[in-house]
Amino acid sequence: MALLGCIADDFTGATDLAATLVRSGMRTVQLIGVPGADDAAPEADAIVVALKSRTTPPAAAVADSRAALGWLRRAGCTQFFFKYCSTFDSTEQGNIGPVADALLADLGAGFALACPAFPTNRRTVYQGHLFVGGALLNESGMEKHPLTPMTDANLVRVLSRQTDGTVGLVAFETVARGAGAIRSAMTALAEQGRRYAIVDAVTDAHLRAIGAAAAAHPLITGGSGVAIGLADNFRAAGTLPERADPGALPRVTGAAAVLAGSCSRATLLQIATARAHLPVLELDPLATPDAAALTAQATAWLADAPHDVPIVIAASATPEKVAELQRRLGRDAAGMLVEHALADIAVALLARGVRRLVVAGGETSGAVVTRLGVRSLRIGAEIDPGVPWTYAEGSGPALMLALKSGNFGGADFFTRAFTAAEDAP
Repeated sequence: MALLGCIADDFTGATDLAATLVRSGMRTVQLIGVPGADDAAPEADAIVVALKSRTTPPAAAVADSRAALGWLRRAGCTQFFFKYCSTFDSTEQGNIGPVADALLADLGAGFALACPAFPTNRRTVYQGHLFVGGALLNESGMEKHPLTPMTDANLVRVLSRQTDGTVGLVAFETVARGAGAIRSAMTALAEQGRRYAIVDAVTDAHLRAIGAAAAAHPLITGGSGVAIGLADNFRAAGTLPERADPGALPRVTGAAAVLAGSCSRATLLQIATARAHLPVLELDPLATPDAAALTAQATAWLADAPHDVPIVIAASATPEKVAELQRRLGRDAAGMLVEHALADIAVALLARGVRRLVVAGGETSGAVVTRLGVRSLRIGAEIDPGVPWTYAEGSGPALMLALKSGNFGGADFFTRAFTAAEDAP
């Protein structure tokens, strides 16, 4: 029976969290969307329900998250994790605060920590402020995000604007003293009536201490980093056995491809790097604002593309181009245009024999796996921190998928991903 039940607000964030849990020794399965009432729980130590709720209206995000929590509770999970992005992606209205409020209420709990830190990917929290590398969040490029522009790095302020509860801080000086000090500080904040505590973290050691301090918390919220110590809690309680290879996956062969819809700096650099080594088709939604026409362009290009090397099809664009497309079509319509086109291209890729597929971008990943009918992913080894290969179960032909957050991965990610798949045990 599963121990940890997780709710992620986008699909790539779900695989990021699942990879962290596998690395810590937990067999993990990711489910796409809220399971049906009669769906059986998979054999796993942790279950991650992947939602597409980061940018939906708050009421819809709350409803989906509550439904996922109800299913996970019925599946027997004893602790719950609400996963959002390590850059705290949200708007002034939510969705982090409203969803966390609803989950706490359903669990009958009054307090939760909030920590998006992920030091391995250079996301740290200090004195309540979120840094991306050496830059404050609002100076990192995230202030230009087309859907969730982050213009304030002070997470106490950001979360306070999204909840009718109050938000405190467990600062670096306390975190550095270890799990006992963190636990005492969170207890004190809860007794003061605070609903949340932003918790500083600069290193993985801090995250492990935070996880240990929250062993008895019904709900933990944050990025995947704060989950790195949770498996140790279950092992200490005697409920999680040692696993020899929790990330073992069946081997899948076949053609390889990348679909990129993210407009992040990291993904744009990855596309530019791949261009020197792999066949790359760059679609231009601004010049061709029609999903069917973009799909037709890709299908025509595929007719002459090689089968023996990975290929890349990208609809990514600079922030300036994205802003212009949104001005012309509206924000939602612009996003749907790219998602629909890449999802239809994914179908064409499978028909062509592609069985190993990298998808870059949370919204794009959600559209692709939904279009392909994928309902369950068994999580394997990481390519880069936060990006594992996964095995799609019950969705037609055997398929390896890597769902990459736009901000994650090194410059050569697209060229290395398939080598990593071939080298996997």
